[in-house]
Amino acid sequence: MNTFGQFFRISIFGESHGALVGVLVDGCPAGVLLAAGDFTNDLQRRQSGAKGTTARREADIPKIAGGVYNGYTTGAPIAILFDNGDVRPADYERFRHTPRPGHADFTASKKWNGFNDLRGSGHFSGRLTVALVAAGVIAKKLIAPATVAAELAEAGGSPHIAAAVDKAVAANNSIGGIVTCSAKNIPAGWGSPFFNSVEALLSHLIFSIPGIKAIEFGAGFEAARLCGSQHNDAFISTDGTTQTNHAGGVNGGITNGNELYFRVAVKPTSSIAKPQTTLNLQTGQPETFSVHGRHDACIALRVPVIVEAATAIVLADLAQARKNDVV
Repeated sequence: MNTFGQFFRISIFGESHGALVGVLVDGCPAGVLLAAGDFTNDLQRRQSGAKGTTARREADIPKIAGGVYNGYTTGAPIAILFDNGDVRPADYERFRHTPRPGHADFTASKKWNGFNDLRGSGHFSGRLTVALVAAGVIAKKLIAPATVAAELAEAGGSPHIAAAVDKAVAANNSIGGIVTCSAKNIPAGWGSPFFNSVEALLSHLIFSIPGIKAIEFGAGFEAARLCGSQHNDAFISTDGTTQTNHAGGVNGGITNGNELYFRVAVKPTSSIAKPQTTLNLQTGQPETFSVHGRHDACIALRVPVIVEAATAIVLADLAQARKNDVV
C-alpha cells in the first residue's frame, strides 16, 4: 500500500520518469495558512546540484490542486503535484533482463510479474521523496512549537563529508552515510505501547525512504553494552527532564518530554559506473556491466530534509491521536 497515517494520512503516487509524482494529504485541520512558497526552502534542500548528487534537475514547483482556499486549508484533502521534466526513460530498459545488484529491479519484476515501470526505477525511485518532503512541510506547521532538525553526520565512514564524496566520485563508486535527527518541544504523552509506539511509527515511515537500512533511538545499539545503572536516565525535574537521554526521548513507546533523538544509516547508491557482475535473466549467464547515466554518488547528502519530513508526519499523526484520546 502507498498510504500512511491514522489521523494525519498521506498517500504518494507517480513514477520517476512518468508525467508527475505527488502526495494526497488527508486530516489537515481547516484554517492553516498554506501557500506554494511555504514549500520552497525544504524542496530546495532536497534538490540535486551539489557534487556527488545526480545531474537530473527538476523544477519541483508544487501545484496545490485542492484543499486550500484563499490561502488557508479547508479541511478537505490536499493534493500536491510535481511535474517530471528532466527525464531519460530509455536509459533503463536494459535493466529488464540484467537487474542492478543491490537494487529493486529484480524484486519489483517478481512482485508485479514484469509489469513494473522500469523508467528511473519507477515507483521505487528516490524521486518520490519530493512528495514526502511536501507533506512534511504541512506536518511541520501542525506540530509547532515542536521543531525537527536532521543533518548528515558522516559519509563513507568519515566526518569529512566533502573529501569522502570526492573520493567516491573519482572512483566511479558510491558511498552511504549516517543522518542524525532530533525533535524538540514535544510534550510527554504522545504515542502508545506496542504496535503504535513512537519508535514503531517512526521506523515504519523512515524505512519508506529509499536507501535507509538501519535506525537507532537514543543510545541505540550501544545500549546493549551498558549496564542498567549507566543506561537509565535520572529525572532532574518534575516535568520529566532527565540528566541523560539514552532513551532518545521515548519510554514505553511514549514521548517523555525530552528531546526525541535517533540516527539512520543510508546505504550506498546501487547504480554506479564502476564495473559489477550481474546475471542476465534471459541467458542465465553472468555479465559484467556498469551503470551509466545520472545517479547520486552519495544519496545521503539529500536525505536529512526527507528524514525531517517523515519525522514531522509521524509527529503530526501522533499529535492528532493525542487530541482524540486514542491509545
